Amino acid sequence: MKKVITSLFIGALGGAFALAGNYYLNQRTESQVTNYNPYATPTRLTNYNSLNTASGAPDFINSAEKSVNSVVHIKTIVEQKNNLAYDPFQDWLFGGRQRQPNMMQGSGSGVIISQDGYIVTNNHVVNEATKIEVVLNDKRTYIAEVIGTDPNTDLALLKIKEKELPFINYGNSDDVKVGEWVLAVGNPFNLNSTVTAGIISAKGRNINILDHNAEGGQLAPIESFIQTDAAVNPGNSGGALVSTTGDLVGINTAIASNNGSYQGYSFAIPVNIVKKVVSDLIEFGTVQRAFIGLSIQDIDAKFAEEKRIKQLKGVYINGLTQNGAGEEAGIKIGDVVTKIENVTIKSTSELLEQVGKFRPSDKINVTVVRAEKEIVIPVVLKNKENSLGIIKKPEIFRTAVNSLGAEFEELNAEDLAKYNITSGVKIAKLQSGKLSNAGIKEGFIITSVDKKKISNIKDIQSMLENKTGGVLIEGMYPNGMRAYYGFGL
Repeated sequence: MKKVITSLFIGALGGAFALAGNYYLNQRTESQVTNYNPYATPTRLTNYNSLNTASGAPDFINSAEKSVNSVVHIKTIVEQKNNLAYDPFQDWLFGGRQRQPNMMQGSGSGVIISQDGYIVTNNHVVNEATKIEVVLNDKRTYIAEVIGTDPNTDLALLKIKEKELPFINYGNSDDVKVGEWVLAVGNPFNLNSTVTAGIISAKGRNINILDHNAEGGQLAPIESFIQTDAAVNPGNSGGALVSTTGDLVGINTAIASNNGSYQGYSFAIPVNIVKKVVSDLIEFGTVQRAFIGLSIQDIDAKFAEEKRIKQLKGVYINGLTQNGAGEEAGIKIGDVVTKIENVTIKSTSELLEQVGKFRPSDKINVTVVRAEKEIVIPVVLKNKENSLGIIKKPEIFRTAVNSLGAEFEELNAEDLAKYNITSGVKIAKLQSGKLSNAGIKEGFIITSVDKKKISNIKDIQSMLENKTGGVLIEGMYPNGMRAYYGFGL
């Protein structure tokens, strides 16, 4: 009985507390509802602009408006021959049927950098394209001409015929700071005029994505990327990395991904490299690469201990090019480069980036640490031939062989190294005629006719212009695919 009374007492007491709590909460709720005006504008919305300014939050609106009309959508077509092996004599004997090329389509982005139609993009966006179409943000469409390319920086310069275009101003990538806000503007997944935001995550990144044999193994690529966490996806390549002031600070190029889509890391070519490459291509038709003639190595704690280097900064010089710019200036093995001009050097990629901003014969100040003392050494940079002066674009000898309906172009030494061949003649232009009727396309490189090696245009003329009967032409396309054509003349 006592247990029952005790239980009833505890239950009653709990109920009293519950009623009191409920009354208290209801009073709090009623008070809150009573004081809430559904038509009042919240303070944070009323003062949004002042809060935005006071907190230092970035305003992307002006930057996006300034840049979005200067970024274009690039569509490319690459003609590829069928990779399957076939017998040219089979085609010849059974009517000489023409083989239709496989049309590969690609897309990317580009940035208008001048009012008169110069557009910069990635080399990998337009590489080997047989047709390049540029679509502006207002949907105007143009066919673009390739002015020049630089595989060593993955840049290409295009030109469209227009005089009044919106263009973006260059910024200064040396002044960009880690943690600074940026916008990525481009056309991912064919979604025109897409803007994403992020911060600069790092500078001077070398991610080893550029072809080290892009120029026949002669030149090392320049990789000193700006890393951001702005969302970049396939189709953004060649688009703009823009500061909050609307200035161009980089050209978006690559993403670090396991699945081909954005996973938090993207990389852009610094605009100071872009400016140099574009200027060279317009003025000289080829990039004027400067060389300092040093073999360099990054410094880490273990290496510093081995070499008894007290400070973990700069890059170590472990070799010199004979009669190179560095050796002639008095730089020594064991020196540590800490500055190029007034820019601090922390890695080999940063050194290549800074030297890459100059041309052969330019004089720069190189700061080195030697025997724990800082020395400033003037260095006159050289070209890839280890001499002073500008490298001229190789003259291309062209001629037309009318009966074949083609215009031929002789290859220079760099072309031969690039295609890994010892000789050949390229079909530069093709009109209706015997070669086009056989299914050959522009860009095809003829390496032999009837099993005889072709070294120059005279060989083509002597072997084909007056020939009758059957002929077998062998060669390759710039994408590396080999092909054979057998037909009657």
